[in-house]
Amino acid sequence: MPASPQPPSPIGVGIVGLSARRGWASSAHLPALRGLKGFEVRALSASSAESARQSAEKHGVAHHFGTAAELAASDAVDLVVVTVKVPDHREIVRAALAAGKAVLSEWPLGTGPAEAEELASLAAAHRLRTFTGLQARSAPVVRHLRDLVADGYVGEVLSTTLVADGRGWGAAFPEGGAYLLDRRSGANLLTIPFGHTLDALTMVLGDLDEVGAVTATRRRAIEDPQTGLVHRPDVPDQVVVGGVLSSGAVASVHYRGGRSRGTGFRWEINGTDGDLVVTGDHGHLQMGEYAVTGARGADTALGPLPVPEHYFEPELRELRGTTAYNVGAAYAQIRRDLTDGTSLVPDFAHAARHHRLLDRIERAARRD
Repeated sequence: MPASPQPPSPIGVGIVGLSARRGWASSAHLPALRGLKGFEVRALSASSAESARQSAEKHGVAHHFGTAAELAASDAVDLVVVTVKVPDHREIVRAALAAGKAVLSEWPLGTGPAEAEELASLAAAHRLRTFTGLQARSAPVVRHLRDLVADGYVGEVLSTTLVADGRGWGAAFPEGGAYLLDRRSGANLLTIPFGHTLDALTMVLGDLDEVGAVTATRRRAIEDPQTGLVHRPDVPDQVVVGGVLSSGAVASVHYRGGRSRGTGFRWEINGTDGDLVVTGDHGHLQMGEYAVTGARGADTALGPLPVPEHYFEPELRELRGTTAYNVGAAYAQIRRDLTDGTSLVPDFAHAARHHRLLDRIERAARRD
């Protein structure tokens, strides 16, 4: 009898920035990876060799390194996952690409379009697979919405309007978050909640071709309650963008810093034959829970449009309703990209294009 085919070897993952204390890597990436077949978290690196040792002991990871370069050089690692602060992405990604490894970097890829372009070009030169953590487009609700529009639920799209809050960038000072108030870090309201959501909007409705914008910093002083230091942000807490999509539809998006007592998230898509509305508690579409309602034809009121079961990953059932779910959905697509040669998850070239769009918005908002 012929030998039974052997299952593919697991993808060996090394996570840069997996801490023993807290962080996005431990709350989202680790449970997502351990909820899926086909991945093994084999290595981690942290801010020091001792921190890495403590994290490996806590999380049960076999290999630990004090530097990202050592992790990338390990034969145990096939995919390097970068989960540290944005200003540190460039050097870590460069080391991973130099080691010949596939890379998943959290979004934003770099502190601005120049870094993103550099990393995208370097990945292309090395002919390596890259992935960007724009996981809102992996969310079942966003994929469902895209298909509703593509299947003609609203007819021809006439316009879309989105209003949301950013949770952060309000009156409260984020724990350890001074860098979020510094434009040089590349991590702010425009790049994170707005950036994630705008990427999903263009996935559903098409590219934003014409852009007009206003940004403002309305909260000019924010006190750190632990130290008493007063920080003066140079990043916007108000982002308003109007423009025209490639289809000719008109778009309007307004992000407000902090939390609203009114609208946390509302996205309307209005067409010749119907309307779709997405609602949620806050503007981080990449990590929240959202509901879709719609009406068309002779309907006089919106009705619920639940996300069909086939949009969900069965392996991730226990993560539904958590911030880890969409990260896991993206990893499930990465697994298919690496094993089947598909291109489901946005790569560094996509990230560079998205950085350029955000730069266009910033330039449109300047009032020099």
